[in-house]
Amino acid sequence: MADPVTITDFREGADGWRVITDQVMGGVSEGQATLRKEMGHAYLELTGAVSTANNGGFVQARYDLPERLPQDAGSLHLRVKGNGQRYFIHLRVRGAARPWHYYQAAFEAGPDWQQITLPFASFRPSRDGLAQNIDPATIASIALVAYGRDHEARVSLERIELD
Repeated sequence: MADPVTITDFREGADGWRVITDQVMGGVSEGQATLRKEMGHAYLELTGAVSTANNGGFVQARYDLPERLPQDAGSLHLRVKGNGQRYFIHLRVRGAARPWHYYQAAFEAGPDWQQITLPFASFRPSRDGLAQNIDPATIASIALVAYGRDHEARVSLERIELD
């Protein structure tokens, strides 16, 4: 691909994004995603309390892609800021057998807006049985995730681009 393609940038709103917590499986984490517009930025802010109690441990904002990504795509580019914690992008693929089958890449979100590049080669499968490398054309959804440990989540996503 030659030029980056915007997947989402929130200038037109946050339609299609939904919040999912570990409460779907009996966990107790709580979270919300809020569309914010301030100082020239439109972004989705994911906040909440992530708890590993009762076998839980995640809060996420997920976006189902309306169309397939190009197979030759190489990376996702995020514009993010946060509270200095580690966050994740989870990619679900078409035909995944279980909700816990996804590909994951981590990033740190500091207090200032920053560009994060996540090559598709850096995403790791969540479970055995998934291919080691992700085919971008099979990606069905992208999720911004606070995961895996007890903490207060606060991460903002201004846009996602693809190259």
